[in-house]
Amino acid sequence: MAEAYCPASCGELLQGWIFGGEKLISCPINWYSRVSVTLGKPGQNERPRMRQMLRQVLAHFGEPPLLAEKICIEFESTIPVAKGLASSTADIAATATAAARLLGKSLNDEALARLCVALEPTDSTIFKDLTLFDHQTAQTRRPFSWLPDIDIVLLESSQTLITAEFHQRNRHSFLLKQAPNLAKAMQQFCLANERRCCYRLGEATTLSAIASEATLPKPQFHQLLDIVEHSGIYGLNVAHSGSVIGLLFNRHQHDLDRLLHTLHHKSLIQYYPQTHLVKMVTGGVR
Repeated sequence: MAEAYCPASCGELLQGWIFGGEKLISCPINWYSRVSVTLGKPGQNERPRMRQMLRQVLAHFGEPPLLAEKICIEFESTIPVAKGLASSTADIAATATAAARLLGKSLNDEALARLCVALEPTDSTIFKDLTLFDHQTAQTRRPFSWLPDIDIVLLESSQTLITAEFHQRNRHSFLLKQAPNLAKAMQQFCLANERRCCYRLGEATTLSAIASEATLPKPQFHQLLDIVEHSGIYGLNVAHSGSVIGLLFNRHQHDLDRLLHTLHHKSLIQYYPQTHLVKMVTGGVR
């Protein structure tokens, strides 16, 4: 038996038209998809893309395709689906790594990225560092070594959105229109990384979230912006192809109880009925 697990992402820190094409920087958090593969009859506890990835890994290593019929995939996941939390990326990346381990092999970052984007747009949670990534072609990968000490109030609405379907929409004109704002966001992100400044990071993520409103508006978004401004937390980020929002803060510097009270007092919980406290973590498949 071989196992692997990959983190979720609370939306994206940035996503949009950056350096001549659409790219993103994911926000890995401490929710995971855990996949185990064993030699045996395929069971029922798997998702379709997991089996597709298994076949890709076998082909990558020159193994016979029929071997897939003798491999059982099982998984456990704490990641809600179709919300912009990178659940599918976590599933397929963990499957790829577990399958490689079962074969006595390993996948480097480049090979894993190519395998994942061959199936679907892929979040940069597959990399250890925060990474600017071309999630559709894997041709751009720029890592940042800083892991900010950030807690997140994750606001989950009841809305769902299939990421692959979202990327089939014609968003080109919207992306180009917001490119200057994303350039500012990227500049702030680079400064945040250079200076290890969470407040500047929050400025960057908030700029990207505001730009995302043009293509995928979030309920009560401007009220949430007001809360960020008046509470003094770092900022907010969104799922640019999903429905979740993250309020970025540090529990040792900011008043979590007051923040949650404000969300209830302003009746925002009716729009985001599930509220979770999560933590930004190192990315990559374990």
